Amino acid sequence: MATSNKEPVYLPLEGVESEHCALIVDKGLAQVKGIETHQVELNNRRAAITVDDNEVVAEAVKAVKELGYGVTTVKKSLPVLGMTCASCAGSVESIMKYEPGVVSASVNFATGNLTVEYLPNMTDVSRLQKTAQSVGYDLLIEDESRQQETLETLHAEKYKKLKNKTIWAVLLSLPVVVIGMFFMDMPYANEIMWLFATPVVLWLGKDFFINAWKQTRHGSANMDTLVALSTGIAYIFSVFNMLFMDFWHERGLHAHVYFEAAAVIIAFILLGKLLEEKAKGNTSSAIKKLMGLQPKTVIVIEADGSERQKAIEDVNVGDTILVKPGEKIAVDGMVVSGTSYVDESMLSGEPVPVLKEENEKVFAGTINQKGSFRFKAVKVGRETMLAQIIRMVQDAQGSKAPVQKLVDKIAGIFVPVVIGIAVLTFALWYILGGDNGVVQGLLAAVTVLVIACPCALGLATPTAIMVGVGKGAEKGILIKDAESLELAKKVNAIVLDKTGTITEGRPQVTGIRWLNNDDTTKGILLSIEKQSEHPLADAVVKNLESAATVALSNFDSITGKGAKADYAGETYYVGNKKLLAENNIGIAGTLQQQAEEWGKQSKTVIWFADKQQALSVIAIADKIKETSVQAIKEMQDMGIDLYMLTGDNEATASAIAGQTGIKHYKAEVLPQYKADFVKELQRQGKVVAMVGDGINDSTALATADVSIAMGKGSDIAMDVAKMTIISSDLTKIPQAIRLSKQTVATIRQNLFWAFIYNLIGIPVAAGVLYPVNGFLLNPMIAGAAMALSSVSVVSNSLRLKWKK
Repeated sequence: MATSNKEPVYLPLEGVESEHCALIVDKGLAQVKGIETHQVELNNRRAAITVDDNEVVAEAVKAVKELGYGVTTVKKSLPVLGMTCASCAGSVESIMKYEPGVVSASVNFATGNLTVEYLPNMTDVSRLQKTAQSVGYDLLIEDESRQQETLETLHAEKYKKLKNKTIWAVLLSLPVVVIGMFFMDMPYANEIMWLFATPVVLWLGKDFFINAWKQTRHGSANMDTLVALSTGIAYIFSVFNMLFMDFWHERGLHAHVYFEAAAVIIAFILLGKLLEEKAKGNTSSAIKKLMGLQPKTVIVIEADGSERQKAIEDVNVGDTILVKPGEKIAVDGMVVSGTSYVDESMLSGEPVPVLKEENEKVFAGTINQKGSFRFKAVKVGRETMLAQIIRMVQDAQGSKAPVQKLVDKIAGIFVPVVIGIAVLTFALWYILGGDNGVVQGLLAAVTVLVIACPCALGLATPTAIMVGVGKGAEKGILIKDAESLELAKKVNAIVLDKTGTITEGRPQVTGIRWLNNDDTTKGILLSIEKQSEHPLADAVVKNLESAATVALSNFDSITGKGAKADYAGETYYVGNKKLLAENNIGIAGTLQQQAEEWGKQSKTVIWFADKQQALSVIAIADKIKETSVQAIKEMQDMGIDLYMLTGDNEATASAIAGQTGIKHYKAEVLPQYKADFVKELQRQGKVVAMVGDGINDSTALATADVSIAMGKGSDIAMDVAKMTIISSDLTKIPQAIRLSKQTVATIRQNLFWAFIYNLIGIPVAAGVLYPVNGFLLNPMIAGAAMALSSVSVVSNSLRLKWKK
């Protein structure tokens, strides 16, 4: 192996327990391009690699994970302070990617967050903060529980400061505009305009110049650079013309001043930023709503029975909490006493309150109705379902859609290209503009710098994603990343698991026919089933819970057939038809006919009898969800092919498919075949969504293009899936697809207008129309257009909120 003088990067390995494992990882690292040397140190459980480019570290981590082993990394979302435009986001992202130990870094300008994954043995959040500070930004690295409050305080302060600046800039610019347009010949006109314009440019606009200087020192440029250059050039040129008029007069030219352009540009851009800040605040309203669901304090029942108020941060697992009528539930838990209806609409999107009794689960953020109850805390803090939903929504809002990668590349080179165009514009005017070439060239260059707007490009995708993901969360559709939201609109094949997805996932009594409908026989049946361990017995018990139990004797469970017991000297049987036949028990024609009818519907039939005859026949089935048929029709109407896969027998699968209108189904499917089936559909060129709720669906979920888990299913399914339907209601899937279509349409509209604005605006600002019709764009109008371009993009994204 070659040696290297470079400092090695150490990857902390997980699951590498033997020489064989070390050899596999070593071979895997050898395949990664860009790794100069590599060595797996089994004793230290780490791999030492030397690389030229820090981005190779990410490839190395990915390679190790693909081999089935782990690398210990930390993933955090940290608010970035001091960003003013999309180019800023690019600058922070670039410098973070070059920080040693950083595996991946992504900055979302709309959310203002840095999502970073790093090796904890090589760097930490304090080092990352210093890196950000070195280029004029900052990271908020305080505890997550206080992070949102601090951010809101900072945002409020920033908004107030920006509002004051904007008001002053507008007030001071007005007299400059009035004099510049109508009273240029009045005495001391230039001096008065200078007096009013100077505080606007040098005081209210100083942040543009400070930020531009910071960027220049680190060899980068952003929107502040454009604003500082344009207003600075216009202001200095005007001061020169005012103080040295003779310079132009001697050359036969009039010395114009452009104080109104410099002042109004800053006023318009400050106004645009103010409107943008307000609009961006609205895009994250879904998160604010979710965060507002958790109360600050709770009433905890102490061991001696006394009540004590506790802060939410001090609640521990195992605490008994009292919930009064109308209060919000603070943490996840299990009801220990009392009953009430709870409004879970903010979590599930379902408007009907849910009855909560003893041993029922309750969730943080839901609202208690009229009753009062006590519950034991099971999950607190970051572990509650609400906290996980908030984290998932934040991650999704901060993630980047595939289309954003191209936009980021364009935004990264946008400012330097615009500066180049401005210089070229001045040069062409200077050469071809005749006597007014210098003046017109400077004005055109200033106008080019002012009208160019990288922010419209930078905000086009993330603002639409933020609103789309937030709207989904409000409707009970949790979307993990922007990619799945963008891809869902292309889905043309959906694979549905049966149990727990189309059906309720638990056996229920769907019908019961009695020979003699009397309360005593109901009580006997209930009492036998309560003692039975058969899975179907619970369904019968739930159906007969209003009946009174009786005292039984000689209870006996008969494997594979049912159970029997004695009551008042008489023996009673519960089980299948084979049990009745073995004991020569007769069946009345009406009961036999009913059993045959249910059998045709693929329902499980159970018999209840005494020694002589059958007393009742019961049908048990996994009931189809009330909304499944409607949802399946909606998806088929959207032109989507539906496939049902189930481990059940052919008869049951056929019956469910017939009742729901599904044309394609497969019965007796093993879990591993589900993933193979998804791959087969993908080979046919279909974009496949897999919908499931169990551990057995996790492989197929991971294989599908879009994976959707039912919220009442297994945690593993929800971890793997990119979308989760909290209420397990299939009608949410067509809603998610429609939301995807609306979001992608909004992104395309935003990008179209952002590109068109810049593609048309920059050439017009440079004076391309001057040879045709003598039109030159006023820098003030350019400033207004630039400010409105960003606001229009954010406003268009907000329209998503009001779409159905």
